[in-house]
Amino acid sequence: MEEKDKKKFYQKWWFWVIVVIVLMAAIGSCGGDTSDTAEKSSPVQAVIDEPTQADASETVLEEVAVVATPEPASDIPLGMRNALTTANDYLSLMSFSKNGLVEQLEYEGYTNEEAIYAVENCGADWNEQALTKAMEYLSTMSFSESGLIDQLKYEGFSDDEATYGVSNCGADWNEQAAKKAREYLDSMTFSKSGLIDQLKFEGFSNAQAEYGVNNCGTEW
Repeated sequence: MEEKDKKKFYQKWWFWVIVVIVLMAAIGSCGGDTSDTAEKSSPVQAVIDEPTQADASETVLEEVAVVATPEPASDIPLGMRNALTTANDYLSLMSFSKNGLVEQLEYEGYTNEEAIYAVENCGADWNEQALTKAMEYLSTMSFSESGLIDQLKYEGFSDDEATYGVSNCGADWNEQAAKKAREYLDSMTFSKSGLIDQLKFEGFSNAQAEYGVNNCGTEW
């Protein structure tokens, strides 16, 4: 009877109590590991979410750039700015004296103040403008040296500017006299001496006038 009542160890109640306790301990241990893992992973996530130092630096630079950029503004009245633009447009097409350009801008409707501002700020070299104007004239008609200086002065150039333009235009005044003689003979008749006198009246020297008459292509 004692042998029949004797149970195997896994059939005893206390065995199952021990099993349950071990299982509960194992489950608790797994739960603790999961919590630790979550706690350990959270700082990594925080680092990823935070802006990097480079990003922060770029943000600061952008803010500095915005502060350092001035807003576009001008204290020059619109009329003056428009007059300056018009002056530059004219100078890109033809030559002007300072006074001539002021008059042209006033003709366009700008006030005297606006025109003067434009002319004084357009950056033109008036000596070079006189030179260009001299060459423009010589490309269409003939002049004596003094006659061309007078013409430039009539255009509004100062005596110094006109003299600079004529002195540097590269004209051959003998050839200019011959060209002027031919121009006269194309429209009217002259005696030789009468044509020499006419050329001298135009400002050619006696030597230049004689050269012009003798080389104009006419048989006297």
